Amino acid sequence: MSFWIVTDVGSDISLEFYKRFQKLRVLPMPYRMDNVEKQYHVEDEASLQQFYTDLRAQKVATTAQVTVDAATTCFEELAAQGEQILYVGLSGGLSGTVQSALAARELVLEKHPQAQIAVVDSLLASGGEALLVYYAIRQREEGKTLEETEQWLLDNRQRINSWFTVDDLNFLFRGGRVSRTSALLGSVMRIKPILHVSEEGKLVARDKTTGRKRALKALADKVIQLSNPKTGQMVFISHGDCLEDAQYLAGLVREGMPSVAGIEFFTLGTIIGAHAGPGTVAIFFMGDGR
Repeated sequence: MSFWIVTDVGSDISLEFYKRFQKLRVLPMPYRMDNVEKQYHVEDEASLQQFYTDLRAQKVATTAQVTVDAATTCFEELAAQGEQILYVGLSGGLSGTVQSALAARELVLEKHPQAQIAVVDSLLASGGEALLVYYAIRQREEGKTLEETEQWLLDNRQRINSWFTVDDLNFLFRGGRVSRTSALLGSVMRIKPILHVSEEGKLVARDKTTGRKRALKALADKVIQLSNPKTGQMVFISHGDCLEDAQYLAGLVREGMPSVAGIEFFTLGTIIGAHAGPGTVAIFFMGDGR
């Protein structure tokens, strides 16, 4: 029996990617812009250009986790139809979204005790979470069961690498990811940090570069050096309204690793974009570990 794969907009899955696959759901997440509460859905992708225009105009966006109601509604609908569910959620090191999914699972099981609902903390965000969803889809296409796919994700989620750079450290400062001093020095000295998502699913600064092109080359070098396998590798790139920089990074990757299977581009949605800011570029791939 095939199963549904459910994730959330913290994965930054594009509308085109979403429409490409059957039995895939993407839960919305709430955010606030200028004290107006909104819900971001995968279908709202066209609104992102205005969102980034607002961020560049110094408007402040704040975010919240997937609500228990949203997760419960989705799980209830599918369970009532006798469907099995695999939920792949935004890192518990960054959000309480997985806790919402677990609470929703318990509520649905009270009504449908025979339902099969698996909840996996991706320990990833943005394209890293999306890449784990992609591999879950691949497992399902190969005929793996819900239990087998869940176990594969648990066994391999630490192999997903997430490396990124930001254009403006002030967005990370507002989210408590860097100090005010680091943000100020970074702006004055044109420092571009290289960050990654740790094994605990948290953002960690690893290196520093000066200048945008050097930062993008550093990201490409991470893929070329750390990816495994070297051939047939699927690479995801997310960007904060800076597609040209994302394409430049993709060109560097293809130059250094011409056997790459494919590169997917995603725009950071409102949830991740609010914290990373315009100009963020992130790359995701499979390695031996993080």
